[in-house]
Amino acid sequence: MSSITVVLPYSDQPQFRPAIQPFVDSPLVQSIIVIHDGSFNGDIAKAEAIVAPTPRGDVAINGVIQKNTNDFVLFVNTPEQLEFDARSLARLLSVAEETGAGMVYADYWEIKGGQRSEHPVNDYQFGSIRDGFDFGSWMLYSTAALNFAHKKYGAVPSCAHAGYYDVRLKVSIDHKIFHLQEYLYTKVELDLRKTGEKLFDYVDPRNAAYQREMEQVATQHLKNIGAYLVPTFDPIPADRTVYPVEASVFIPVRNREHTITDAVQSILQQKTDFPFNCLIVDNHSTDRTTEILADLAAKNPQVKHLIPARKDLGIGGCWNEGLHSPHCGRFLVQLDSDDIYSGTDTLQRIVNTFREGEYATVIGSYKLVDMNLHEIPPGLIDHKEWTPENGRNNALRINGLGAPRAFRTLVLREFGFPNTSYGEDYAAVLRMSRKYQIGRLYDSVYLCRRWEGNTDAALSLPVANRHDHYKDKIRTIEILARQKFNREKNT
Repeated sequence: MSSITVVLPYSDQPQFRPAIQPFVDSPLVQSIIVIHDGSFNGDIAKAEAIVAPTPRGDVAINGVIQKNTNDFVLFVNTPEQLEFDARSLARLLSVAEETGAGMVYADYWEIKGGQRSEHPVNDYQFGSIRDGFDFGSWMLYSTAALNFAHKKYGAVPSCAHAGYYDVRLKVSIDHKIFHLQEYLYTKVELDLRKTGEKLFDYVDPRNAAYQREMEQVATQHLKNIGAYLVPTFDPIPADRTVYPVEASVFIPVRNREHTITDAVQSILQQKTDFPFNCLIVDNHSTDRTTEILADLAAKNPQVKHLIPARKDLGIGGCWNEGLHSPHCGRFLVQLDSDDIYSGTDTLQRIVNTFREGEYATVIGSYKLVDMNLHEIPPGLIDHKEWTPENGRNNALRINGLGAPRAFRTLVLREFGFPNTSYGEDYAAVLRMSRKYQIGRLYDSVYLCRRWEGNTDAALSLPVANRHDHYKDKIRTIEILARQKFNREKNT
């Protein structure tokens, strides 16, 4: 049987030593490396120490790779929050040996709010390059794979947080990342927030330094695999189409009787130097939404109320209905049925941005508010990580690209939206950004109203996993396409 080095971030919590005792007792574990800031006194059997500012920084991870002399390295997050036994460790090791994977991870049990439940995680795929991928608390790496990646792609660059991320991406290029669908340990989850409350952590200004590190690692990974796009863009094709209006504000909607009127009114209040309409695709609502929209359309010719013939459309399919409608203008501008524009100049500002640059898409910024329009944390969501130089590369790492999104109809009609109700806009912007430049507005033009009826307010774990898996699939498709795009451009 192979030998393991276990890597632990040191904790002075009283449950730390009992929690790691199974590692100390296991004959499979030949060495324990404790990452600490100088507080560890070295009184754990088998333990070596690495003094580092952070447990996931370059000093810690490069130090582990240099010190390790065993066949496998098990990185353990928050060990004091885990329950497991020697059989689980042996099982993980045997799967690593039998598959020859570069890294193996597993499902786990979770105790959250005093309740124990299964916590399955997703399979890893080529496009799983987001830094927030859930591997659980155990990641067992082959030493051969670690050393190979370290030699071929270089050491972990200077960082405080991105070391795990850097190593995982480098190993994944030449070795399989294997998901064992077995529940090997129990984790006590201390973050009790709902899905919707975690949704915007990655754009919280307090996490800016962390995000910059992750962007640098992700960008280098795209360069390593031939999917990095240099900051040059195709010109926008000449558009000789005759459109009924200059801009259409598009709302896909189903069962939003309490919010749809506010959304439509915020459109009708727009002040512009061009004609526009409000294009609403009502996806067979079963509450009073259809009745409300029919009344609004009867009273105002700018409101175009469309009910698709198909009944199997997701949000993306509804976008396609609006995109190919004869009512669609030169620019198609998003407004969700829960939300409103922040002022009467939003539409004018978006169209002005198109006029000022060679942009296929313009993305604004928005402010999170409650239903009474009071600002809620983290407030402004401006996605300043999107830069002209690297935005379309960094977009493959993160889960969102900002709002409202607006598109040149001519360009968008080339490929449209996938017929899904999650990630459809993300897929469209990624696809556009492969060739064309994306314009940005970094101050708020949109109010995103958060309430318990939002579709992402409190997702179940299976739904959240399904959404994450689909976005990884979108990334897989886009990365493969960008590799092909680069190969063709260079031949």
